[in-house]
Amino acid sequence: MAETDRPAEAPALHFNAVLHPHRSLGPRGFCLLMGFICTVSFVAGIAFALQGAWPVFGFFGLDALAIYIAFRLSYRSGRLFETVQLSDERLTVRRCFPNGKSLSWSFSAHWVRVKLETWDVGKGAVRLASHGRDVAVGSFLTVEERAAFADALEDALRRLRTRPSPA
Repeated sequence: MAETDRPAEAPALHFNAVLHPHRSLGPRGFCLLMGFICTVSFVAGIAFALQGAWPVFGFFGLDALAIYIAFRLSYRSGRLFETVQLSDERLTVRRCFPNGKSLSWSFSAHWVRVKLETWDVGKGAVRLASHGRDVAVGSFLTVEERAAFADALEDALRRLRTRPSPA
């Protein structure tokens, strides 16, 4: 293979994080919960139908359907993820949405600032800023996860900035 035919090597990463929203109920738990909700709704609906209030049976079914749809939408939004990668020169953030689209931001590794922001109780983000541009990452993380992520990223940036330059 000729020298020009070789693929370009990816730069070495000093920090590489993939951030995902947390979903506390796994697929098995979801099936068990929906089975329980459907069973309770069916039994209660039958009880009302036997007493002559048959339209209530349909409303119990609609309730179960609404809960199912809400969980499915929640799981769909859980497919969002963000990657934060620090190489010798660049800090790159990539946000991938559940529909497959993605956005990307890139900052100079030597100038980017990390700031932990809190908007409301439990709400906030890690803000990355440089040269008048900024992006918030990790808004779906818990307060503790955001603080740990911000500390780890600041530490990686500090190590990168203070290392001796190659001769």
